[in-house]
Amino acid sequence: MGGAGFSTAFHADLERLMRLRRDVRRFRPDPVEPALLEACLATFPLAPSVGLSQPWRLVRVESAAARAAARANFESCNAAALAGYSGEKAKAYARLKLSGMSDAPVQLAVFCDEATDRGAGLGAATMPETRRYSVVAAIFQFWLMARAHGLGVGWVSILDAARLARDLEVPQDWRLVAWLCIGWPEEESDRPELERLGWESRVNEIETLIR
Repeated sequence: MGGAGFSTAFHADLERLMRLRRDVRRFRPDPVEPALLEACLATFPLAPSVGLSQPWRLVRVESAAARAAARANFESCNAAALAGYSGEKAKAYARLKLSGMSDAPVQLAVFCDEATDRGAGLGAATMPETRRYSVVAAIFQFWLMARAHGLGVGWVSILDAARLARDLEVPQDWRLVAWLCIGWPEEESDRPELERLGWESRVNEIETLIR
């Protein structure tokens, strides 16, 4: 048996799960069963958060108008990003598929409530950004659970966050952390797509400073 009562087989499965947790951009059209989605979303309250503030706020984006606005937002930002490259790098960027927004059956906008009174500011007075870090931790926990059930998750970050918040008409103190595309992936791989396409290579060594 391993630490905390988990078996060595569990450790191996956990490592395999993390290796297969990819940023998915290509989805099959099959719907996601509501009960399965709810089971994955149930991991959010289990996530760590500074001062137990639980600042994550989720918006299920289902209407055609809201999704169209988000896609237009992405396309505008993606065009601007492409303009920032030149030569071969620009050609390589143009070939990348950087969003599953046109295909994913489930799409979530995940925000951080910067004005939450939960936790009474504990741990966030000197580093308020830890609230957003808490949201990221919750997203990653959800991501692993979704992958464990065979679902794929894609994080879209090429967005004008303020514009998207306005389009979704969320409270003014909410700040966008992630747009998540969720569905059944077309393929599985233990290598990031950007690595497979030659955009960047993974660094497996960990550099640690000692003071």
